[in-house]
Amino acid sequence: MPVFMIGFIGIAAVLRFAALAVSIRNEKRLKEAGAVEYGAATSTMLALVHIAYYLAAIAEGLWRAAPISAVTMTGLVIYTLSMIALAWVLMTLGRFWTVKIIIARDHELVTNRFFRMVRHPNYYLNIIPELIGFALALQAYGTLIVGLPVYLVILRLRIRQEEEAMRGRFTAY
Repeated sequence: MPVFMIGFIGIAAVLRFAALAVSIRNEKRLKEAGAVEYGAATSTMLALVHIAYYLAAIAEGLWRAAPISAVTMTGLVIYTLSMIALAWVLMTLGRFWTVKIIIARDHELVTNRFFRMVRHPNYYLNIIPELIGFALALQAYGTLIVGLPVYLVILRLRIRQEEEAMRGRFTAY
């Protein structure tokens, strides 16, 4: 399992850093154009908990060194689907997508059918499944049981802040 785990962890790291690079680029452009950030402290907390979750799952997975199983494969499928969802969200939101709550002067409200059906697809179709899939792929059950609820508490705060910012900017929200 270690070769598989190292490969999976490497791919996950590349995907996360690539998304972060897109976010940083978009954030810089948006702020240069006068965009405003909301909930900065919560964004920082969420980033730190995300990193801690990944590191805990990696440590637990390496320590456990469990053989590849149906749980591992289920985790891989969930993780892969979450990355597909992330790619879709990135394409849909384009230059407005960041890991922070940033609202531009010319911000456009995405009102396609899917965004109306799933209010926060980045959170519900990418981040939460990503964390579940990552932990399952590494069979990091302790991380999943302890870390996910901690993450969800902060994510709930983040969603409330985003909702407030969006309602303040868009009457149709």
